[in-house]
Amino acid sequence: MKLDVNTGSIITQEEAKALITAFKTKFSGEVTSSFIGANNVKNILDQENCIGVRIHNGYDAVNEKISLVLVGVDADEKEILGTGLIYDKMLQCPTFCPKDGLTF
Repeated sequence: MKLDVNTGSIITQEEAKALITAFKTKFSGEVTSSFIGANNVKNILDQENCIGVRIHNGYDAVNEKISLVLVGVDADEKEILGTGLIYDKMLQCPTFCPKDGLTF
């Protein structure tokens, strides 16, 4: 499968809840979601030749928490590094949890 601007699939709310519930069951006490602002997502996507975002699972050893790392990907399926933008330090749940959404 080749990466392109349409990679990914829409799922139902029920499917999303099942995935989230399974994660919470398997990884009790871990970060369950992270929030990044629209301007920061746009900054990644606005990079030259960027076709999407790769989301890496990381681990913040200082705070002992899962941490997501976002980086742009170009049409050659390469991460945009060097002068590219890489984001972390998002607001995480628990603490900054959805007021009404897929988590409960």
